[in-house]
Amino acid sequence: MKRTARCCCGNSSLTVDGDPVLNGICNCDNCKARTGSALGWNAYFRDDQIIETAGSFYELSLTEPCLQTRYFCRTCGTTLFWKSAWMANCRGTAGGCFIDPPLPEPVGLYATKQACDWLTFPDAWPRVS
Repeated sequence: MKRTARCCCGNSSLTVDGDPVLNGICNCDNCKARTGSALGWNAYFRDDQIIETAGSFYELSLTEPCLQTRYFCRTCGTTLFWKSAWMANCRGTAGGCFIDPPLPEPVGLYATKQACDWLTFPDAWPRVS
């Protein structure tokens, strides 16, 4: 199945084929800062699943808290995808940017020790501290 993630203004996109190899909710401070929210919904696709990127992107390379390069839409600033050293053969994507069709339900919960106390998640989701 092909899916396309789009930025807020619709000028930039990423099209993938198939389901993500990792689809989870992350509560780390890095994901919170990236999204400006209490968590990040992250879906990782193998590089060979990436069909196309379209639009104009601004790149930001970071070394802390982990080696990564983030790709933002030049027009609206949405962080659409990123490359991270810890998943070197994959591209991370913002799960909420996949709208039609959406991604399947996340299946994991990460950085649980940094989660906001008021958040609750399904008991069936595996937890990784």
